[in-house]
Amino acid sequence: MIRIALGQMEVIPGRPDLNHATMSMMIQEARKQQADMIVFPEMSIPGYLLGDTWEQEAFLRDCEYYGQQIIAASDTITILFGNVAIDWTKRGDDGRVRKYNAFFVAHQGKLAGAENFPYPFRIKTLHPNYREFDDSRHFCSLRKLAMELHTSADQLLQPVHIITGEKSLSIGCILCEDGWSDDYFTKPIDILSQNHAIDLLVNISSSPFTLGKNNKRNRVFSKQAREIKTPLVYVNNVGLQNNGKTVYTFDGCSTVYCRDGEIGAYCSPFIAEVQTIAINLTGACQRQTVPVVTDDNTIDRLFEAICYGTRKFLQSIGMSQVVIGVSGGIDSAVAAALYAHVLGPENILLVNMPSRYNSQTTKGLAAKLAENLGCRYVIVPIQQSVDLTLNQISSSPLVNPRSGEKTTLTVTGFMTENMQARDRSARVLAGLAAAFGGGFTCNANKCELTVGYSTLYGDQAGFLAALADLWKHQVYELAHYLNTVVYGQEVIPQETISIVPSAELSFDQSVDEGKGDPLIYPYHDYLFRAFMEYWNRATPEDILLWYREGKLEEKIGCSPDLVKQLFPDAKSFIDDLERWWKLYTGLAVAKRIQAPPVLAVSRRAYGFDHREAQNGPYFTKHYQELKAELLRGDIHV
Repeated sequence: MIRIALGQMEVIPGRPDLNHATMSMMIQEARKQQADMIVFPEMSIPGYLLGDTWEQEAFLRDCEYYGQQIIAASDTITILFGNVAIDWTKRGDDGRVRKYNAFFVAHQGKLAGAENFPYPFRIKTLHPNYREFDDSRHFCSLRKLAMELHTSADQLLQPVHIITGEKSLSIGCILCEDGWSDDYFTKPIDILSQNHAIDLLVNISSSPFTLGKNNKRNRVFSKQAREIKTPLVYVNNVGLQNNGKTVYTFDGCSTVYCRDGEIGAYCSPFIAEVQTIAINLTGACQRQTVPVVTDDNTIDRLFEAICYGTRKFLQSIGMSQVVIGVSGGIDSAVAAALYAHVLGPENILLVNMPSRYNSQTTKGLAAKLAENLGCRYVIVPIQQSVDLTLNQISSSPLVNPRSGEKTTLTVTGFMTENMQARDRSARVLAGLAAAFGGGFTCNANKCELTVGYSTLYGDQAGFLAALADLWKHQVYELAHYLNTVVYGQEVIPQETISIVPSAELSFDQSVDEGKGDPLIYPYHDYLFRAFMEYWNRATPEDILLWYREGKLEEKIGCSPDLVKQLFPDAKSFIDDLERWWKLYTGLAVAKRIQAPPVLAVSRRAYGFDHREAQNGPYFTKHYQELKAELLRGDIHV
């Protein structure tokens, strides 16, 4: 039996000093809980998502220093923790000093594990290079080290041995991705368990929240513990980290899996805590109560992640007051309710900015929202300033300095629509935010961001896009949840939920006449999700194949028979498909590059998680062939 403390800490990226202080306090708490060992997350001293901070040698020296302080604290308790390890005598492939993503086992005031490994620590074997991860850019993996030493990863993967009491303990040290090896040739857990007698597996991780990921992790890690008949301790951090364009929450959910795969202990999501459990290394779980493991693929967890991420982001940039443009529509209403919950209504200023195209309906709904939430509210009409801008542009002469010829510009209706959006954000919201002492939000959803259905320097502006990883149907779901669960009353007016979504930038978008956005959200949400979230991302070729086979709704997940209801023939379907694909891979890319940081909750978020180049639209050869056959009528759908 061994008493292990799970050190589920909030890691502050780029602040080894603060993280050391947190770890020191948790070590003291673990001692009070009479723990024999405390386990901290991966990269618990420096943080994980640091951009190119890893190129600063002064920063690396600080990480080493604070790591030494933690090692010194292991005189009466064994400490397992993650830190960057530096071999100052070697260079990486980039010519900079050699760095490892490392697992340290500190025991009796010194590091254990040097007797059977080139270093007195263990290093990450598998480097993820997908989504937001970029490990190989900065760190040398165990697989690469094995090649350098003319040996194999199997030979280098060695347990760490320590003496606890009078018993020798063999620890299999796993770093995050090493436990997700299904798609890799090298499988660290299999190698360790087959070649060595392992008493305990420990996986230290820095794993961002993704909706539904913990459910999968519990299945995978339970199976690992059960198959090798060894307890597995998983420790993840909480907090917020980012890579510039994408902001990630870390939910913790540290877990102990017993030899039979059952869960012996579970830390609550998004809460820093020290939880100590007595683990029977040879028998069944010793549990006084059965841990409650919550489903993380629910609207409850989605709301919790967005609130946590928004709150932590505001704290990280020192912002305590927020200005939100409210139109009477669903996106701005959900944003207002969310920020009012996070900061308190007294710290929120809601702004309605009507033009001649805004209906009394939506103006009234914006006012009602402010009243329901108890937020301060101001109306700033924009028609006068928009007219001034239009007049200045259309009447100001353009002079050719060589010929003296004078011409004027023509402003189209479409240009006028964008001017309204820019006037609202760049002039009104930015000015009010400065006067109010805060920032203004971007209320865009993921469907709009996918095809650039927003105005650059207009409604796409803001300090954070908190809802930009939610499809439109998720925004509606969140609205219902805010009313029924969070507030327990109708703070978001039901008519806001019921009316047709509309930008109200022209009379062609009159909500009172049922006119709204060109996006058909019950269909386009799912089509666009296939474009950007699927692991093997769909292209127009895939969509057309599924359409031809009559399997499109099944493949993308929208309602059955919806496509036939929306598109009477192949031509209308193809026209719609090409319109949005051209925007998604064209102008929308340029807009997304200049968009605010996106708070990530899905399996793929815009920003650094979805790396893009401005190459323009492309349609494959097979797509062109399928299109021609469908339009000729050679294929019947």
